[in-house]
Amino acid sequence: MISFKPKQITKSLLSVLPPRANDVLTKRYGLGAEGETSTLEAIGQSYGITRERVRQIENYGIQSIQRSEEYKKHYDLFIEMQTLIDKLGGGVIAEHVLLDELTDDPIIRNHLYFLLVVGDPFYRGKENTDYNHRWFTERKVADGVEKALKNVYATLSRDELVSEHEIMNRLKNSLIDVVKQEDEEVLRRWLLISKQIGRNPLGDWGPVDSPNVKVKGIRDYAYLAVKRHGSPMHFREVAESIDNLFKHKAHVATTHNELIKDKRFVLVGRGLYALTEWGYTAGVVKDVLREILAQEGPLSREELIDKVRKERYVKDNTIIVNLQDVNIFKRLSNGTYTVVE
Repeated sequence: MISFKPKQITKSLLSVLPPRANDVLTKRYGLGAEGETSTLEAIGQSYGITRERVRQIENYGIQSIQRSEEYKKHYDLFIEMQTLIDKLGGGVIAEHVLLDELTDDPIIRNHLYFLLVVGDPFYRGKENTDYNHRWFTERKVADGVEKALKNVYATLSRDELVSEHEIMNRLKNSLIDVVKQEDEEVLRRWLLISKQIGRNPLGDWGPVDSPNVKVKGIRDYAYLAVKRHGSPMHFREVAESIDNLFKHKAHVATTHNELIKDKRFVLVGRGLYALTEWGYTAGVVKDVLREILAQEGPLSREELIDKVRKERYVKDNTIIVNLQDVNIFKRLSNGTYTVVE
């Protein structure tokens, strides 16, 4: 994707510096053979100087490079990097996304980052609570994208999950008055600028701090597995699905225990679990019967069977047997059932 060799360019640029400034930049940005980076404090200790003095030497080194003939000689590569930011990100792109696109070699990554820092046709937006580090060529575009991402986040409820198609539509709508962008790859990269919106292992999007996005354990994997399935699952199936979908080993007993404890799940049959958000209520068949009758008044046996089976995966006979509990239910003269007062 790039026409130049980063290591050769950084070696050429560093050659204009005196030894100490060269060494400080090499250690600070991991430009040595091992690619190891050093903190200001560690470099300061090695030279017997303060962190602030190291920072001054670092700034001096970068400014010296930018004023040098070597920099002018290689200026075309900085224009090439500017073009890449425009091509890949429409003018703004998250730092980690840009570097991931350019290389999978961690040492080359350090050299490319250094060239981004040294280059002047583009600018860096620092990481904060809302956004990742990002590079941009136009401030207006960057500001517009950041504002749109904040608006998209505001449309998401705490545990909401939406498809990639839906999240990109929301982003497009938020961009209408600011930037026109139809390239889905660019839109997808813009979403990765946000630290508030995230994508889960199944490709759905939501608030990054939601357990539906930031998956931490078996119960979160189980939620995503059942949601993807779209209907109640036996706990053994859930464990198997976690293994197949996420390549994460889930023991059956552990999975069953997590389903029991997590309020996002409700038991709807023998070993069968559904999501509470689907409208199922907790409790045994008697509890479901009682709740239905309390809400709707007297109902026939057939009506009750129909309604209970929408809440529980049980046999008709199980429902009928539960209706025989005279301490809870009473059969009226017209054949309907009500709750004993």
